[in-house]
Amino acid sequence: MRASLLQIDVNDAESVESRRQRVASLVREQAGADLVVLPELWTTGAFAYEGFRTEAEPLEGPTYEVMAKAASDAGVWLHAGSIPERDPEGPLYNTSLVFSPSGELAASYRKIHRFGFDKGEAVLMGAGSELVTVRLPETVVGVATCYDLRFPELFRGLVDAGAETLVLSAGWPERRRSHWTLLAQARAVENQAYVLACGTAGTHAGVAQAGHSLVVDPWGEVLAEAGAGEEVLTVDFDPAKVADTREQFPALKDRLLGLDTPRRQA
Repeated sequence: MRASLLQIDVNDAESVESRRQRVASLVREQAGADLVVLPELWTTGAFAYEGFRTEAEPLEGPTYEVMAKAASDAGVWLHAGSIPERDPEGPLYNTSLVFSPSGELAASYRKIHRFGFDKGEAVLMGAGSELVTVRLPETVVGVATCYDLRFPELFRGLVDAGAETLVLSAGWPERRRSHWTLLAQARAVENQAYVLACGTAGTHAGVAQAGHSLVVDPWGEVLAEAGAGEEVLTVDFDPAKVADTREQFPALKDRLLGLDTPRRQA
């Protein structure tokens, strides 16, 4: 299986529409890949909080239309990163879109864990409530977004739902890049799954982005890693390795604790 992670440079100088068209062209260039992945909030920038409300769009808005056509033109499965979604009956959401090679929406995921503590995304956007998996011909993909990476229970839930490949779009800051690599490898090892983590490059809203998108195999080995700038990271991997790993080292079968485990407070 071939995956291409598009590590987009998101900067304040480029307009949203210009970037949207540029990224669509990059997606079309990936014809021949099985799966293409974009970063989180690449239209606005993950830390450009002031633009969330003004640039928010309905689920089937301009980014949806442009990315659906790009997926169809390239004939690829496209995880189109995330957009600031404006729900006409509720708050904004940080919503990921996944398109089939025919350009149909296969899934959408509203980010569950919002970053910012008492500011930014945490107060401007609502929280999603549903785990999302997508069945591709070669593998079952579990969808997550950026700050989700710090919450292992989300990924364990995706694995329980059948996920074999964990795909994460992000706008991760450079100052915490060591966490990015460490956590991506940890999620791969503990879930015996591939992790495809695609981040942004550049600087927006004064926040330098980490870049360094990476693909990790079920043993925690980094198969490919991008640098700091805009880059297309393409890697071939074998989805069958997930089942082989889980059979050779069946740690997941030894799980004993869950949300229904009794608790005692002394």
